[in-house]
Amino acid sequence: MEESRILLSSPHMGGTEEKYVQEAFDTNWIAPLGNNVNEFENQVKVFTGSNAACALSSGTAGIHIALDLLGVQQDDVVFCSSLTFIASANPILYLGAEPVFIDSDLESWNMSPIALEKAFKAYKERGKMPKAVVIVNLYGQSAKMDELMAICDKYNVPVVEDAAESLGATYKGKMSGTFGKFGIFSFNGNKIITTSGGGMIVSDDEEMIQKALKKATQARDQAVHYQHSEVGYNYRLSNISAGIGRGQMEVLEQRVNEKREIFDRYESALGAIEGIDMMPELEDTYHNRWLSTMTVDSEKLGVTALEIVEHLAQSNIEARPVWKPMHIQPLFVECDYFSESEDNSKYLYENGICLPSDTKMTVNQQELVISQINELLN
Repeated sequence: MEESRILLSSPHMGGTEEKYVQEAFDTNWIAPLGNNVNEFENQVKVFTGSNAACALSSGTAGIHIALDLLGVQQDDVVFCSSLTFIASANPILYLGAEPVFIDSDLESWNMSPIALEKAFKAYKERGKMPKAVVIVNLYGQSAKMDELMAICDKYNVPVVEDAAESLGATYKGKMSGTFGKFGIFSFNGNKIITTSGGGMIVSDDEEMIQKALKKATQARDQAVHYQHSEVGYNYRLSNISAGIGRGQMEVLEQRVNEKREIFDRYESALGAIEGIDMMPELEDTYHNRWLSTMTVDSEKLGVTALEIVEHLAQSNIEARPVWKPMHIQPLFVECDYFSESEDNSKYLYENGICLPSDTKMTVNQQELVISQINELLN
C-alpha cells in the first residue's frame, strides 16, 4: 500500500500553517503579495541574519535573478558546482551564458577549492573571466566557504550561494546562504521545510534585493500606467504559499534536529561496516542532514550502490543515487569541467546513496531500512 511506503523526504506540517493560509483567505490577500509574504521574508531574514530577503516562486528563480543582477549575459562564462541538481545550472542557460563545471572534494562533497583555482587560472590565461561562481551546499552541508570565497575574492568574481538544500546549516557559526553576494533557498515539497513550491533570495545588499523584487514582478517601472524599461519575470511567491512557509519556519530548528537524529541512527547502525562511508561533516560546521547519504565500496561489500537502491525499492522503500553530475549530463557534455586529480563528482555519483530521511518516518520504519540493507550485505 502507498500509505506504508517509506519516503526519501516529504512535506511535514507543523500545525500552524493552516492558520496563516486561512488569514490569507479571510483578508482576501490571495495574490503574490500580502502579510504572509512580508512576514515569511522577515522570518528568513532574521533566522539567517541577512539584511534583506525576497520570496520567490522557486529556488531556480532565485538563481536566475541573482545571475541576471550580476550582469550575466549571452556568451558570458559562469563557474558552477558539477555535483548538484540541474536547477543550479539551468539559469546559466536561460541567460545565454556558458556553464563551466567544477569538481567536488571528498571532505564536503561540495565545490573543490583545488579545482576552482585550476578553472580560474585556465580562464585567466584565455582572457575570459567568469561573471559569477555558483557554489552549491549539497544535501545540507556547507562547502569550504573560507577557501572558496578567498579564491573568488582574489579574482574579484561574485558568488551566488545555492543553499537550496542547506537552510539551517552553519559554517563556522555563520548561516548557510549568507556568504555570497546572494544566497538562494528552496522550499520545494521535499526540502527541509516547504511552501509546496517556492524559494527565497537573500543578501546583505538591500538595494540589490529591491532590484530582485522589481525583476520578480515583471520589472514594472514606478508609473501609473504599465511601463517597463528592462526584462522582468513573474517570479513572486503567492501569499497562500507564504502562509505555509510562516508555519514551517516555526518548526525549522525542530526539523533540523530530527534530520540529524535520523542520520545518527544510520551512522550508528551502518557507519562501522567496512565498505560504507557516511557523508562527512566538515569540522566547525553544522550539517542540516536534509538527506542522509553514504558511499559504498562495491568491492568490499560485494554489492553496488544501485543494487542497494533497487533492493530497498522491492520493500517499498524510496532511496536514490546521489545527483548525476552536470558534466556527464547529455545537456552539458560539451561544457568545460575542472576536476581534482580524480573525478570526485563522478565517484560520488557512482557510489553514493541517499537514504530515506523523512521526518515523519518512525524509528521502526528506519530500523526496517537498516535491516533490509544488512540483509542484502549478509
